[in-house]
Amino acid sequence: MASSQKQASLKPQDVVVALKIALTASDMSNEGSSDDTAALSYAQLAKSLFMSASEAHAAVQRAIASKLLAQSSAGLTANRAALQEFLLHGLAYSFPGVEGPITRGMPTGAAAAHFSALFDQTQNLAWVWPDAQGEVRGPSLCPLYPSVPAACRLDDNLYRMLSALDALRAGAAREREIAQREVLRLLS
Repeated sequence: MASSQKQASLKPQDVVVALKIALTASDMSNEGSSDDTAALSYAQLAKSLFMSASEAHAAVQRAIASKLLAQSSAGLTANRAALQEFLLHGLAYSFPGVEGPITRGMPTGAAAAHFSALFDQTQNLAWVWPDAQGEVRGPSLCPLYPSVPAACRLDDNLYRMLSALDALRAGAAREREIAQREVLRLLS
């Protein structure tokens, strides 16, 4: 007997969308708004992440099904506990870092500007997300979504988070340890 139900599964862009919502809510609460709801329409969310509104909507729906986001009458909120657990313990297994050839791009992982001072970069080339506007050459690391470099140029907190996640996905033990602290700090 065939079932008409289909198993929902996360896609990498769902993580990016959930993080954008969580970080936007954090930014709003830091600016004095008492509302923890990310006040972004699907069109605004899509524009900020350089994806279509339908992609953003589908990503939100999968993130809700996976309990990374919650929908209520007040709006869309991040389930911070579930998001932290997934990012720290599941992301590297679900979406491992995929390394590629040396290219020009935007530094990520331990090579990102906000992390690079914490690590000795003399031994290794900087990981980069392939990006035509990038100014650094290094081995490429596939971003969670192709438009991540463009979105991160507009949102420093998103850049901090996604580069920390790349350190978790593909970094050495010390890089992962520092990245875990950064993820927790950004989601607090």
